[in-house]
Amino acid sequence: MNFCPLCGHAVDQRIPEDDNRLRHVCSHCQTIHYHNPHLITGTLPVAPDGRLLLCCRNIEPRKNYWTLPGGFMENGETTVAGALRETYEEARVAAINPRLLSVISLPAYDQIHLFYLVDMPDFSFATTPESHTVQLFTVDEIPWERLAFRTVKRTLEHYLEFASATNPPVLNDHITP
Repeated sequence: MNFCPLCGHAVDQRIPEDDNRLRHVCSHCQTIHYHNPHLITGTLPVAPDGRLLLCCRNIEPRKNYWTLPGGFMENGETTVAGALRETYEEARVAAINPRLLSVISLPAYDQIHLFYLVDMPDFSFATTPESHTVQLFTVDEIPWERLAFRTVKRTLEHYLEFASATNPPVLNDHITP
């Protein structure tokens, strides 16, 4: 950040009084500009027959790799609303019954990934501009070597570890480079 979005003057990097981190501070209006992690929210959709839905990305990063439907939360929405929106945007699934499944911090990338376990009410799904292929997989068919992100892999592993549980515990983990 070079200029204050409030008044247009130059910003400096310094540790404000009563703080312990380097921040962008406007040299004119003294506004402190905080940079916080981005929230990525998504789902692990389970079809009525128990198969898992994955999307093959049609966009970068990791184009042509498999992922769970998800993306950046928008302002003004809850994590559940964001996850359900992303699921519809990426796979045309009208998911129901969301249960928090995993919270994974990526401090090196200033991100937090939240995934909800959801039910698919039927077998309706479709490709979208973001996913050129959308497919249901049995556990033995999951393309482990072609997964786009480590958070997706970790969430799938956690789900499979507790798949027989009525209420699987929430995974609270972190991934470092």
